Amino acid sequence: MFTGLVQTLATVVELRLSPPAKRLVIRAPGLADRPALGASLALNGCCLTAVEVQFETDDNSAHDRLAFEAGPETLARTNLGELAVGSRVNLEPSLKVGEPLGGHLVTGHVDGIGTVIERRDDGNWSTFWFSVPPRLTAHMASKGSVAVDGVSLTLLDVAADRFSVALIPHTLSLTTLGQLAVGDHVNIETDLLAKYLERQLQVSGKSSAEPIPIARRAKGTPKCPPLHA
Repeated sequence: MFTGLVQTLATVVELRLSPPAKRLVIRAPGLADRPALGASLALNGCCLTAVEVQFETDDNSAHDRLAFEAGPETLARTNLGELAVGSRVNLEPSLKVGEPLGGHLVTGHVDGIGTVIERRDDGNWSTFWFSVPPRLTAHMASKGSVAVDGVSLTLLDVAADRFSVALIPHTLSLTTLGQLAVGDHVNIETDLLAKYLERQLQVSGKSSAEPIPIARRAKGTPKCPPLHA
C-alpha cells in the first residue's frame, strides 16, 4: 500500500531483456530507508518487487541501485514499457503501519493509461488535462483523488473521457509530472473506495446511477435524545 507521496526521483540506468520479462535497474538517491531485498516499491505508481539491492557511492553522493522484474502484463498496461536508459521515474517505498497518510490510499495496481492532451502553465503553476478510457472516469469526482504516475492529486474537473488537475511548483519540480508534454502517457490509478462502491452496487443489482435509499426509522422507534453540553 502507498500514499501517492513520491519520496525521490530515480533514474533508469540499465534495461535488460529477460524474456518474457524486462529487468529495470534504477539509481535512487535520497531514500529515507534502504529497501530490503523483496521489498515492494512503486515506480511511476506501479508496484514492483525489488529483486536486487545495492548501495553505492559516486562523486561523494550515496544512492541505492535497485533492480525490478516487469512482466509482459505490466509492460503492456503501464508506461514502464516506454522507459529508456536515462528516463526519470517517481519512486515511493510502501507505507509502514503508523506512518502518516498524507496523500490517499494507493495500491500500486495501475488501472489504465492516460494521455496528456493539454498543458496550461500559469507562472509556477500548471493545469493538465488527461484523456482516459471512460471506464476510469466512473471512479472520479471533482475534488476527489487520483494517482497520476504514482502522484496523489486532487481532481479539478471530470468529463466523460478526461479529467484535469492543477499542480503546484513543489510537485512540478520533485516529480516527473513537471516534464510532461502533450502526447505523453501516464499511469492512472483511480480511487480504491470508488471501485469497491461500484462493485457493491453491481452485486446488489443497482447501477451506479441509481440513488442509494436512505434508511427510515421504524414506526414506534423513539428518536435519539437531544445532546446537552
